[in-house]
Order: sequence, then structure tokens, then C-alpha cells
Amino acid sequence: MDDKTGLERELKFHCPDLNTLRERLVGADAERVAPSSLEDNLIFDRGLELVESGRILRLRRDGSGARLTYKGPATYEGGVKVRKEQETRVADAEAVEQILTSLGYEVTGRYQKHREEWAVGGVLVALDHTPIGDFTEFEGDGAETLAARFGFPAEGAERRNYLELYADHRKDNPAAPEDMVFVR
Repeated sequence: MDDKTGLERELKFHCPDLNTLRERLVGADAERVAPSSLEDNLIFDRGLELVESGRILRLRRDGSGARLTYKGPATYEGGVKVRKEQETRVADAEAVEQILTSLGYEVTGRYQKHREEWAVGGVLVALDHTPIGDFTEFEGDGAETLAARFGFPAEGAERRNYLELYADHRKDNPAAPEDMVFVR
């Protein structure tokens, strides 16, 4: 997210080889911002009021703690997804979950991924290993240019979020778990 404007500028791509991308990031003098850690994401909605308007309310737990995030409806500038994003760290994720439930929100989706983060200039590059494959995200001003430099042209960007990708995956794999989680 761009802290000055509160706007997230993001490109997401299927990435068949995270190891090669990681090596290229090292070769580009990228800084590893965060090692791989498991993220567990809960999406909240009340009826379908948020999803029907393209908004997201997410509670994320990961190796650095927990964050509550609101994302507004997406627009596109070329292939770049642009949306308002507000996020705050929370000390007690369980309490926040109870507050949201008390306000009439319910968990409508869950997804997990192992995420590793790198920074190149002002662009954050995320390497995501998910139960349905590997993806990379480029976020920030200059995301489109950096993505293209690494072989990911903006016109090939994935417009679906992880829950939409998983819903499509389940159509082809009806025995898959209800939520996009790693099965032990």
C-alpha cells in the first residue's frame, strides 16, 4: 500500500518457479523484507454487502502478528489493480474476530499461503506458495515496470483474488476442502 494515498497498486501472476524468481531478486540486489511464513486469512461479510460491492474485510494472522484490513472496490490502470486499502495491526486477533461477529459479520472465506517478501526500490514483491499453486505479487508505484523486468507483463496479470481463484479451482476439483487451506 502507498502510505501517502492509502491506495494499493498491485499485480498478481501465476508463477511456475518461485525459486528462479527468488534467484533473480537476489541478482537484482533486492532486500528480503520478510522470510516465508504461514498466513491464515479470514474474510468477513454481512450477508453479501461487501462482496457485492467489491469490498473486502480481512483478518490476517502471520509470523509477525495480526492485521485487520479493509479493501475498497478495485479499478484498473492498464493491468494494475488499484484500490483503497486501510490496515492496522491488532494485538488480539480473537477479540477482533469476536467484535466483528458481534456486529453481525461472519467468516465467509478462509485462505492460507506461505508468503515471503522482497523489496526492490519502492516495490514490494511477494512470493506466495498456496494450496492451488504458486503466485507472485508486485505492489507499489513502479509495480508494472518491475513486473515486466522480471518477465511478467501487466496484460498477463491475474484479476481474481485468492478466494475467486479457489472457487474456480473447486469447480474443477469438487473434492477439494471448502476453504483454501493446507491439508495435513
